[in-house]
Amino acid sequence: MRHARRRMVRRVARLAAVGGLVLGGTMVTRAVASEPPDTSAAPHTLAQTASGSGADLVSRLGGDRTAGHWVGADGRPVVAVTDESTAEAVRRAGADAKMVRHSMSELRSATSTLRAAPRVPGTAWALDYRSNEVVVRGDRTVSGSDWSRLTGVAEGIGGFVRMERTEGTFTTRLNGAEPILSTAGRCSAGFNVTDGANDFILTAGHCGPTGSVWFGDGQGDRQVGKTVAGSFPGDDFSLVEYAGGKAGEGADVVAVGGGKGVRITGTGEPAVGQRVFRSGSTSGLRDGRVTALDATVNYPEGTVTGLIETDVCAEPGDSGGPMFSEGVALGVTSGGSGDCAKGGTTFFQPLPEAMKSLGVRLIVSGPDGAGRQGAQQGAAPSAPASGGAPGAAAPGASAPVTGVEGSTLLARLTDRRNVGPGLLVVAGSLVALVATRWIRAEQDRKAYRRHYSATWG
Repeated sequence: MRHARRRMVRRVARLAAVGGLVLGGTMVTRAVASEPPDTSAAPHTLAQTASGSGADLVSRLGGDRTAGHWVGADGRPVVAVTDESTAEAVRRAGADAKMVRHSMSELRSATSTLRAAPRVPGTAWALDYRSNEVVVRGDRTVSGSDWSRLTGVAEGIGGFVRMERTEGTFTTRLNGAEPILSTAGRCSAGFNVTDGANDFILTAGHCGPTGSVWFGDGQGDRQVGKTVAGSFPGDDFSLVEYAGGKAGEGADVVAVGGGKGVRITGTGEPAVGQRVFRSGSTSGLRDGRVTALDATVNYPEGTVTGLIETDVCAEPGDSGGPMFSEGVALGVTSGGSGDCAKGGTTFFQPLPEAMKSLGVRLIVSGPDGAGRQGAQQGAAPSAPASGGAPGAAAPGASAPVTGVEGSTLLARLTDRRNVGPGLLVVAGSLVALVATRWIRAEQDRKAYRRHYSATWG
């Protein structure tokens, strides 16, 4: 009876091991079939390609024949054109053409007229390439008389200026009511940059004037650095020099919360319709789309021009945080309206303009995904500065990343899209199968010895 039970246990164990081998093999096969590309490689997405192609065409054809470009729903570049010959040139270049009435020159002339009008805090306008309009928005703080006066200016320009009222208030995302982590308020770090000798944090200009002292470590008990340069209003960027002169390990990483980060491998300019991500010390990682470019916002503190408009949400304390797309740095958070419960509009200071003005270059990931490089057209990540998001690295600190996605080894092994789980099942099944065979062989040898000893005696 005892021998029968042993045989039954061994048979069940062998069947389980064989089943595990089959299951593990299936998991590995499916994972290999859907294995994502090497995330450590420099990003090269269809959206970025479309953005570059559209920008090149607009630059080559000129502002009198075109009216902007964007990324279509199928990922192809779309260029707004004013005549059929230009449309044909766009199609020959491999992009889609959309015929519009007003050229980029007319759109920019309209924004110039709006800027020349008496300034109304709480208003903003941007070029909507897809509708071929200039969209003017007024928040709830704009009085009826001011709105009527601005509407009269718009009507004088022409029918391609669209007036909209919006909920919420256009504000910079600084919140002095939160724990003070600088002498001016609480913000988020944007990207780590260098001038070749020292390292800096590039963040929003409205976060604090030159001389503002920044602290980190969540409790404000470690001095991170001091603001040494910046521009606000007009632009919205500033430079915080590290107290020790260097950003340290992880300077090429943008922290996104949960102990994870994203390696930055370059910098670029966004396209309307492109999907982007933003990380901030209050609301963490959020995503959305670029809705307009060359936006102007009349904050209570002053007017800022040349901003990127998005539908990504943001909240107080997210100011200065990085905006990026697939490892490419695009801008730092300026301000907007709404919140992450109801959604809203958020504006970003473009990165190339800020770097050129400050004379710095971004610290970026090396070709092998490790180390650091300084590149004028490459981006460097930073962790959220003073008051980072939960689980996020502090400025200059390292974040556990192994590629652009910032996933740890354990996360990759447990990801069903990777071969790790399947290999673990296969290995365990092989061990179980070998163990059952070895146990049976050992039992057979012992039985043979007993029988042989009895016969010899």
